Parts: sequence; C-alpha cells; structure tokens
Amino acid sequence: MKNEYLECGRVCGAHGVRGVLKVEPWCDTPKVLASAKRVYLSSLEGEYSERKVLTASVNGATVLMSIEGVLSRDDAIAMRDTVLYMHRDDIPLGRGQMFLADMIGLSVIDADSGKVYGSVKKVEEAPRGLLYTVATESGDVIYPSGAQFIKEIDPERGMLITPIPGFFD
Repeated sequence: MKNEYLECGRVCGAHGVRGVLKVEPWCDTPKVLASAKRVYLSSLEGEYSERKVLTASVNGATVLMSIEGVLSRDDAIAMRDTVLYMHRDDIPLGRGQMFLADMIGLSVIDADSGKVYGSVKKVEEAPRGLLYTVATESGDVIYPSGAQFIKEIDPERGMLITPIPGFFD
C-alpha cells in the first residue's frame, strides 16, 4: 500500500524571531517544498495533522517557511528535527517519474533472464546517483543506479537490471 503522506523535509532551525522555520528539503528541489500550500506533522500514534503554509521561500539549499500555529522563535526552535510531510497528491510528478518511497518492495529482476534477485529494501541518495539496497535470500546488496545497471523501473513489474558480475552470487 502506498503511503498517503511522504516525508518532504526536516526542520533544522529557526530564522528570525517570528516563528519562521528553516527547513532542509528532501524533495527533488527546494522549489517543490517552497510551493507547498500545506504540510503535515505526524504524531507518535501515526496520525497526521495538517498545517497551512503561510509563507515559504527558497533560501540557498534550505526553505524558509511559516506555518500555522508556529508564532515565535521559541515555537520554531521547539520544532527542530521535526519531519514535515506532504500529501502525495500535492507533489507534482513528471511523466514517467515515481516517488522513491514507492520503489520500496519492488522486485529486482534480471532484464535478460527474468531471474528475481530480491526486492528493493531502501533507496538512498549518494553523490553519484541513487543507491538501492536489495534484500536477497543471502543478505542485502547495495546496487548502483545508472543506465548501464538499471534498464527500467516499472511500478507494476519491478526494477529490471543488468546484474553486475559477482553482486548476486
């Protein structure tokens, strides 16, 4: 089942004295987060509460954001390390794109032989592209992204790869 709410950033501090949050964006670009009209906070029970975004702007690699209910610097400081979420319907996706969160659980399949090696357990960003942790019968394998390694990612069929010799032996 796809998550209705997706992590979009983390509050990393306060900006000024009026409750503006300094947010580290976890989106493709800071503009995606800065364009949000609403964000969500998660409770310990897994409930999500909506907060209206009052203002948001890109500030270098961060986003400065004012949200409903955060009125002072002390309020903003208290939110440090809080993860912000967006509803998946509020995040624009280009044609042929998918959310990284939706890759979790996809089968990893040899594009030529059809052999299933395992499933995607985790997706991480690295300096030279994405790294996929593939859960196999013999343990986890870290697999790189790139056209020479991954032929296709299909949400229905899985991740079709050209296996690197020795990775899945």
